[in-house]
Amino acid sequence: MAQRKIPMRKDIVTGEMKPKKELVRVVKNKENEVSLDPTGKKAGRGAYIHLDVATAKKAREQKTFNKVFGVKIEPAFYDELVAYVDHQVARAELFGNGK
Repeated sequence: MAQRKIPMRKDIVTGEMKPKKELVRVVKNKENEVSLDPTGKKAGRGAYIHLDVATAKKAREQKTFNKVFGVKIEPAFYDELVAYVDHQVARAELFGNGK
């Protein structure tokens, strides 16, 4: 049986390549609205960040998505990102790989 290829994406905070399942996508649409994309299927330009609370906090400190997308992002978005990542990490610890 052939080995399946694992899709890899680059974490924009650390610069490391990681499996797509270990990352969360953040997307900017045509109206310059930035939002979380847990499904990975929203239309727009996407950037990935590792599901790690320290990485999410580092993105908040450095305002990483402001630089990547070239738009001013409200601090509330970064708070939402940290909360989402924290929730997903806790869920993975409880249920194994999150499913």
